[in-house]
Amino acid sequence: MRGVAPEALVSVVVPLFNGEATIERTLRSVSGQSWPNLEILVIDDGSTDDGPALVARLACEDRRIRLVSQANAGVAAARNRGAAAARGDYLAFVDADDLWAPEKIAFQMRAMTEGGERVGLTYTWSALINEDDRVFSIWQGPCAEGEVFQKLCRFNFVGNGSCTLVRRAAFERAGGYDPSLRARGAEGCEDLMFYLRVAEHNEFRVVRQHLTGYRLTRRSLSSNALRMLRSCELTLDAFRPRYPQYAADFEAHLQDMVYWLVARALTTGPLSNAMPLLSRRGFRHAFDHAGRFGDLAWLTLKARTPAGLKAPVQRVLRKGGSYRPLYGELAL
Repeated sequence: MRGVAPEALVSVVVPLFNGEATIERTLRSVSGQSWPNLEILVIDDGSTDDGPALVARLACEDRRIRLVSQANAGVAAARNRGAAAARGDYLAFVDADDLWAPEKIAFQMRAMTEGGERVGLTYTWSALINEDDRVFSIWQGPCAEGEVFQKLCRFNFVGNGSCTLVRRAAFERAGGYDPSLRARGAEGCEDLMFYLRVAEHNEFRVVRQHLTGYRLTRRSLSSNALRMLRSCELTLDAFRPRYPQYAADFEAHLQDMVYWLVARALTTGPLSNAMPLLSRRGFRHAFDHAGRFGDLAWLTLKARTPAGLKAPVQRVLRKGGSYRPLYGELAL
């Protein structure tokens, strides 16, 4: 691959907490990367299931896999622990239930190298997958690259923590992931916080292919609506004082988060998550945009209609492709 040194070591960090059901599939997708020089660090964050034992068995098959254990401290601390133990100049993170296409790292390394030293992070497009690894939603992803800080103030176009590759120097300048959100009862937006910190000093590049499978289930961290909203509020509040010129972007970002959380509750559930959001700041303004109620009704019907009735319902209600996902994970 032109311009890419194949000897460059990429360190893959996999936080693991009670991921017995999916960790083997995740690690096999990482081990199957076409990039020739990988190390794979699984950080067991105090699991109580058989996930670590599965990792130990896989490590006997693939010597690139290494298991590191710690007391439960949250995803941010686990990622930081992995980065500290890693030897590579490039870091890639993948959650223990997500999947990678075989060419993911290779394409990202090419984008990183061709972009030059100013590029601190590359990301890929993501497809949503269910519990059986089947893709249930795929859409043309974002194309933002270069100086993207203001765009991230407006919305998290990267979308999840499993689709990025980061230059170690950029990771260290950003201070890694912020574990204080968990300490404040607001775990969930560690990815957004990290991306904003990286974007303050570095350019981004995008690989315009669906190379990451992001698993969306009711057990996902982002399914806790109020915690996610508080996490988003605290994250944006950390940057507001330094960037008053982007006040409108921060407010619009928060409104979109409220809309996305309501939509998530109505489509994939749990439905009870929608009710507490009705009285939260930003709820009314989240629906100021013309057509959002229609979009939400369309999404809900599409998700909740029994399989046998979906085709006729879609024929009646199809809106000619006017719907545009407003947040990284929302493309149901």
